[in-house]
Amino acid sequence: QVHVVESGGGLVQAGGSLSLSCVASGISFSSYYMGWFRQAPGKGREFVARINWNGARTDYADSVKGRFTISRDNTRNVVYLQMNSLKPEDMAVYYCAAGMTVAALKCWGQGTRVTVSS
Repeated sequence: QVHVVESGGGLVQAGGSLSLSCVASGISFSSYYMGWFRQAPGKGREFVARINWNGARTDYADSVKGRFTISRDNTRNVVYLQMNSLKPEDMAVYYCAAGMTVAALKCWGQGTRVTVSS
């Protein structure tokens, strides 16, 4: 059973930065794609970023490209999301996702809330 715990959310002013972390267990972490999704109030869940098993391939939503960076540490089973130049529209609950393939990426945790004040 996949188990993930997200952390690092909080309140930040527009233009500020936050770093999210996700610790995963119950999987062969270094074999899995990992990713981040988010859900803003009143909206559906949307893709933010993903990273392949060894970190060589990353993909981002257009809305965060150039501002967010996803990375991973396979020795610690952790995936990170560094968020810079935050905007009010980035405010959402951020969820960590894991999957054996890109298509299989699925959110497993409770999420961590990011609030951006303007």
